[in-house]
Amino acid sequence: MSNPLNSRICASILDAIGNTPMVRINSITQGVIDATVLAKVETFNPGNSIKDRMAVRMIEDAEKAGLLKPGGTIIEGTSGNTGMGLAIAAVVKGYKCIFTTTDKQSKEKVDALRAFGAEVIVCPTDVDPEDPRSYYSVSSRLEREIPNSWKANQYDNPSNAAAHYEQTGPEIWEQTEGRVTHLVCGVGTGGTISGVGRYLKERNPRIKVWGIDTYGSVFKKYKETGIFDKNEIYPYITEGIGEDFLPANVDFDVIDHFEKVTDKDAAIMTRRITREEGIFAGNSAGSAMAGLIQLKEHFTKDDVVVVVFHDHGSRYLAKMYNDEWMRAKGFLEVSGMTARDLVALGVSGELHAVEGARPLEEAIRIMSDHDFSQLSVTRDGRVVGSLNESHLYNAFVRHPELKGKPVQDIMQPAFPFADISTPVELLSTMITAETPAVLVRDFKTEKTFIITKSDIIRVLM
Repeated sequence: MSNPLNSRICASILDAIGNTPMVRINSITQGVIDATVLAKVETFNPGNSIKDRMAVRMIEDAEKAGLLKPGGTIIEGTSGNTGMGLAIAAVVKGYKCIFTTTDKQSKEKVDALRAFGAEVIVCPTDVDPEDPRSYYSVSSRLEREIPNSWKANQYDNPSNAAAHYEQTGPEIWEQTEGRVTHLVCGVGTGGTISGVGRYLKERNPRIKVWGIDTYGSVFKKYKETGIFDKNEIYPYITEGIGEDFLPANVDFDVIDHFEKVTDKDAAIMTRRITREEGIFAGNSAGSAMAGLIQLKEHFTKDDVVVVVFHDHGSRYLAKMYNDEWMRAKGFLEVSGMTARDLVALGVSGELHAVEGARPLEEAIRIMSDHDFSQLSVTRDGRVVGSLNESHLYNAFVRHPELKGKPVQDIMQPAFPFADISTPVELLSTMITAETPAVLVRDFKTEKTFIITKSDIIRVLM
């Protein structure tokens, strides 16, 4: 089969973007899903991800609008892939790049951005978007401070969705000869699913557009209830999808349904795609395929389902493709007791918390009434800190007047989160003098439990 890129010479690497192949999924879906399942493999773009498409479109639209001038600096908050697309275009067009990203992103992504000459600033993950330390806020501050700079703002920039409406959507329609019945796609900025989904639904309103979300993200509940619930927000590992805010590019009217996938299921499926289909895909592809399997009862043999594989597996070599990392996260099957067993035995109790704005004496009363040694601190229902009895005792004895002050004035860092399938052996290494408890999240029941050193000792005795 001929490749259209082989029949012409590209004026620059930017001309090689698009026209990515559609590949049939065979092994993973065999005997599980009756429908024809096709992967739109976006790793064939020069930057190995779908983000190349919208990165160039955002730059070209900014140039036309006079927002990006010769010799200027491109600034963006990115999980890595958009930054790669912007960096490639910047090399060709002669711009500088400064990117902010989060500390949960793989080292490979950061190294790749720096390879193209970009400056990368790593920011903490577990802070509100409005927090001055967040990668959103830092990128906005840099745009204000640096002369002749332009922030791409992929979350709210309409050029993002426009690129997929004009390029990716038509490609999918033509490659399936208009037979596509379902689009399954991870949702992060929302540009891909909204642009492609809008194009496809204009051609055939019966096409279903299903977004893949992750536990710890707000999209699914917002779609179903119209409520932005901060209680839905938890730290999560899955990269490239989910958010703790509502990007303007997420068109909830185009998306028919959101399906949430756990970090563990996404990581395991990411590896399966490579080992069973021979496609070296990234983490969001694992989420999309795992979500597809969860939705298997909705498909018939006449359906043609297109799943978007956003990026390349090489960016996850130290994570999902690393056995040691997978074991450390509790994602590989191991023998022995897990956090789920502690919950079932009644050893671990459901999380109690106090709002950070409440007076310290209320936290003391809760801990005393329930005989708690640890307590989580929340803000608008979101876990933001912790208290332990030793720290509380020392602070209160030295400064009795603190009892009327807000809990957040003396709170400690939040306890780390772990999946309920995490082995007890691993949990024991996470509990230290500085971190006296671990929060265990059962994402499928939406319950959180707290495990302390004494809980671990009770089951190991």
